[in-house]
Amino acid sequence: MPDPVPGPEEVLVDVVGSAMNRADLLQRMGLYSGPPMEIEIPGLEFAGVVAAVGGRVRGVSVGESVMGIVGGGAQAQRLITHERLLLPVPTSVPLSDAAAIPEVFMTAWDALIRQGGLTAGRWALVHAGASGVGTAAIQLCAAFGAHIVVTTSPGKVTACRELGADVVVDYSSDDFVAEVADATSGRGVDVVLDVIGGDYAARNLSALSMGGTIVQVGVMGGARSQIDLGQVLMKRAVIRGTTLRSRPIEEKIAISREFAKQVLGHFDAGRLRPVIDSRYDLDRIADAHEHMAANANVGKILLDV
Repeated sequence: MPDPVPGPEEVLVDVVGSAMNRADLLQRMGLYSGPPMEIEIPGLEFAGVVAAVGGRVRGVSVGESVMGIVGGGAQAQRLITHERLLLPVPTSVPLSDAAAIPEVFMTAWDALIRQGGLTAGRWALVHAGASGVGTAAIQLCAAFGAHIVVTTSPGKVTACRELGADVVVDYSSDDFVAEVADATSGRGVDVVLDVIGGDYAARNLSALSMGGTIVQVGVMGGARSQIDLGQVLMKRAVIRGTTLRSRPIEEKIAISREFAKQVLGHFDAGRLRPVIDSRYDLDRIADAHEHMAANANVGKILLDV
């Protein structure tokens, strides 16, 4: 494809790295197209170097190292994005690793803290604790002084514990509702971040505290479920659905700017780090898709461009 040309408030980025997300698998299968007007190149996050800027751009300059999220097009050598969506790369993170940050850390922070209201001393339940979002959530809870219960498969329990999860539940043998009750002395968690859906929905509600919030970020286990609305009423529960990809650009800009202020400093302070499972050259992207589809990763699968 021809090189994209930045508009007045846009920036052209030479991409150094991108990363895999579950949406890329769905898009490849024709189940998750990009938002209207987005080009049909996959890729939701990137790190790279500014190559050119539009005439009204004032916040960044050619040659700066940047990272960020986009609605599509990040798995390519070049992309364009609005200047206000760009984030500076923390000085403690190599540019080649920075693509492991934007999508998962922003998703976990937005769901748990911005929308879920998680604060110091409160409890979160996060499913798929060894995923990119899960590994980011574990670190964010520690950085913000909150406690976290995660679920994961047997081979990933140790990795989640080493990252700092307070309670790790092997979903193949243990009941996360019972584990939550034990950890919280029967009170329940304040926020649930769920990427699974399906039959987890009713159990999430059982694990929730009075006045708690369930933030649904994905439906890997199915989009349909049955819940007890009586529990919703009695617990005064909030069930909130969310995606980053389909939001208007104004919302994405606001979230990016808030994330930069609240979260990026924790990387250079040593409280946060990208968790990288593996990396593939861009011409081996099919292998990267197969690795993600096998659910074998702990943390992010990077693409070196």
